[in-house]
Amino acid sequence: MARYTGPDCKLCRRERQKLYLKGTRCEGPKCAIEKRPYPPGEHGRGRIRESEYLLQLREKQKARRIYGVLEKQFRNYYEEATRHSGLTGENLLMLLEMRLDNVVYRGGLARSRDEARQMVRHRHFQVNGRTVNIPSYRVRVGDVVTVRERARNMVPIVGALEIIGSRTIPAWLSTDQTKLQISVLDRPARGQIDVPVQEQLIVELYSK
Repeated sequence: MARYTGPDCKLCRRERQKLYLKGTRCEGPKCAIEKRPYPPGEHGRGRIRESEYLLQLREKQKARRIYGVLEKQFRNYYEEATRHSGLTGENLLMLLEMRLDNVVYRGGLARSRDEARQMVRHRHFQVNGRTVNIPSYRVRVGDVVTVRERARNMVPIVGALEIIGSRTIPAWLSTDQTKLQISVLDRPARGQIDVPVQEQLIVELYSK
């Protein structure tokens, strides 16, 4: 399975803002953006001519990196979003938010999307009582995501529960900390998706 295996902090520096790819580390003094707030590489501190295309490309790359999706898969999400009624950009973000790994992260049972993706792959979660090990699995309204019995005392789960009180669970999800389960109440509206992405720029990029 193809996936990015490089340093996450390098991606944040490339986008010149925190993408919160490493969970709580991004909120502390060890965050790479705090130490080196410029793009990586030999010419990272040079002046960059920001064309319209570059701004559109950066928004697309930013969205890809936040959700941990490779280019071909992201393009497939976009093409599916164009087939839905409504605004294409909002449909795109909604499809990305409904991924199982993102729901685990949003629901507070993982400290980062990378951690959620790994736990899903290792078969630590069930959807409606059935084990699912596909991070891109799309949940539906009414689905219940539960931590498997054997994984309830794992360090990542315990660590996520320790900081869940400091996080905001979106209104389209409901988390039961006692049962370690997340209920999908509704589809996410744009106002409930707090990713720092201008989705209209992505639409403009793919529309060329």
